[in-house]
Order: sequence, then structure tokens, then C-alpha cells
Amino acid sequence: MKTTGHLSLNVIPEWERIDTVRRSTKAFLADHHLEEYDTDAVVMIASELAENAIKYGNFQPNDTIRFSIDVADRKITVEVENKIDREENAHWKNLDRTIQWIRGFQTPFQAYIERLKQVSTSKSDESGLGLVRIAYEGQGILDFFINRADQVAVSAVYQLQGANRELQ
Repeated sequence: MKTTGHLSLNVIPEWERIDTVRRSTKAFLADHHLEEYDTDAVVMIASELAENAIKYGNFQPNDTIRFSIDVADRKITVEVENKIDREENAHWKNLDRTIQWIRGFQTPFQAYIERLKQVSTSKSDESGLGLVRIAYEGQGILDFFINRADQVAVSAVYQLQGANRELQ
């Protein structure tokens, strides 16, 4: 396995572009000879983060989502960055609440089960499962920050699980 690497994409904020993110992520990880288990987890993380960026971003014509993957030191960091409207878009506040909520459980599995219970009784069209899936299914450690240009960067750090983790 290659021990370092970087993938950077500017993605048009359209639903059809999620497949581009998936394919690009999978090809990049194949070049790093990851185990299938690791690849599947990181592709899911990349897809969920890109979907959230498209769903909650505040885009003007010609805006893009900055998408990147870094491989280093037995971990993979996936990050998406998009514009938000601090005044009208409460997404970043909900993002903070959700990440803190997930961290409040002893394990991501507990957060996942609790979110499934909430979804089963909710009348909302939004499940709120994306970030919880990243934490539980993708075993990603979530974080975010907002810069001065009103852009939110959401990241998930994934520790390699497959046999190649020992090759580092």
C-alpha cells in the first residue's frame, strides 16, 4: 500500500455528481491497494459527506464543492468544503449539535440505534442518518470548522481496518 496520497476535486453541487465522487474515490483508493472493507467504508463516507454538502450548501452559479482525500499514517481523511449562509442556514448549528450528540454516546453503534428509533417514529422526510452512518458504519471520526469566507469544512478520519494497516 502507498503510505501517502492526496485526491482533490471540485464538484458541481448536483445530485448526479455523487457518482463521480464515488468513482473517483474508489479509483484513488484502488491505487493505494486498500482492502475491500476499507475501500467500501471510505467510499460510503465520501458519498455521505458529498450528499450533505449538496443538500445543505448555499450555492451561487459556478460554485463548487471542494472534495479531498488524504492518505497518511494508517488513516484516511475525507473532507468536503462548501459555502453556507450563516444568517439563514441553520445547517451548521445542526451539524454541530449532531456531531456532539454522536460523541455523547459510548459507541457510534449506540448513536446509530438511537437515530434509527427516532427515524422510525418521525414524520419528517429527513432521516438524519448520514453523519451517524459515517460514525458507525464507516467508523469515521467527524469534525468540522467554518472559515471566514462562510465555508464549512466537514471531515471524517478513518483508521485502516484491513490487513494492509500493518504494512504502514
